[in-house]
Amino acid sequence: MDDTALKLSFASAMAEVDPAEWNAVANPTGVRFDPFLKWEFLDAMETSGAATPNTGWMPRHVLIRDATGRLKAAMPLYGKTHSRGEFVFDQSWADAYERAGGAYYPKLLGAVPFTPVTGRRLLVRPGPDEIRLQTALLSGAIQLAEQNELSSLHINFASPAEATMLSETGLLLRTDQQFHWQNRDYGSFDDFLADLSSSKRKNLRKERAKAQEGLDFVHLRGDDITEAHLDAFYIFYMDTGTRKWGSPYLTRDTFSLLRERMADDLLFIFAMSDGAPIAGAMNLIGSDTLYGRYWGCTEHRSMLHFETCYYQAIDYAIERKLAFVEAGAQGGHKLARGYTPVTTHSTHWIAHPGLHHAIADYLEREREAVESDMGYLTERTPFKKGE
Repeated sequence: MDDTALKLSFASAMAEVDPAEWNAVANPTGVRFDPFLKWEFLDAMETSGAATPNTGWMPRHVLIRDATGRLKAAMPLYGKTHSRGEFVFDQSWADAYERAGGAYYPKLLGAVPFTPVTGRRLLVRPGPDEIRLQTALLSGAIQLAEQNELSSLHINFASPAEATMLSETGLLLRTDQQFHWQNRDYGSFDDFLADLSSSKRKNLRKERAKAQEGLDFVHLRGDDITEAHLDAFYIFYMDTGTRKWGSPYLTRDTFSLLRERMADDLLFIFAMSDGAPIAGAMNLIGSDTLYGRYWGCTEHRSMLHFETCYYQAIDYAIERKLAFVEAGAQGGHKLARGYTPVTTHSTHWIAHPGLHHAIADYLEREREAVESDMGYLTERTPFKKGE
């Protein structure tokens, strides 16, 4: 491939990119399907008002085209005036740099807004030109940062392969952990429980029984999801978001756009009391993974969160033969419920040499701590030992 024939450009909105072209590089044939990379999802974040300059998200998506104008590679990229909605926390870096007289914001972020899910960030079809095109995307993003004298570029929740490649090019590697559930060819929830130690198995049964008292749980996907369901869920979302974040990003229109464009990729789980929803969880469905995203309730009941978000998700994954459930960021309480520790990766380009070296030293020690913690947690999973 002749690099001189490639054309670099930046889109200030997903609406400027043809959906079919974007999706062809975001979810090409033979690659694990990721619903968060779909044009429909990313555009919904922007057009609904969730990820816009008004909220501190300035789209600057990187596009690489060949001489014929065909889109060969793409990267979701945003200018950021803060570090909220990212789930990779660099506020201490910003504080240190600004106390030293630097301007940390705006910065560049390669990620899916509000989504702590590992996935591809350098969107290229598999093939002999894959590494070259990924390098071109990275070069384009760094060029944008340098031309605008920005402090940094951050690529969050990159796939392990991408994280390795990016760190080999000189970006700083950061690790963290999440808790994911893995389907070991279970035929039922009881099969999963049989893998646990007797004490943990007993605790999970008690939690499920407690949570399900007087309630019915329904799973809704595709055309079964109505605007009335979204009305109910938005109340749940706003209650949780206001308590946890202060100012939730997603608007009511966000949910309607997702339902309109990708209802088959959505799974809503509702806890029903006398026919009315009192709690709910929103999930997205990948080719082999159920991704838990948001949850909320109007009645606080014991163990209801665990049942709605974790155990019902496991039920669905077993029924649909999905390999994994990812229930979001953080949450050590997931460990006792069969969700095991998994390493996540982000990579960071820092313009200022002094800040670069300081962060590099910090990340080396942080990676050692994460690795040690991973070993500690892995030894304390609820599964039977020696099996």
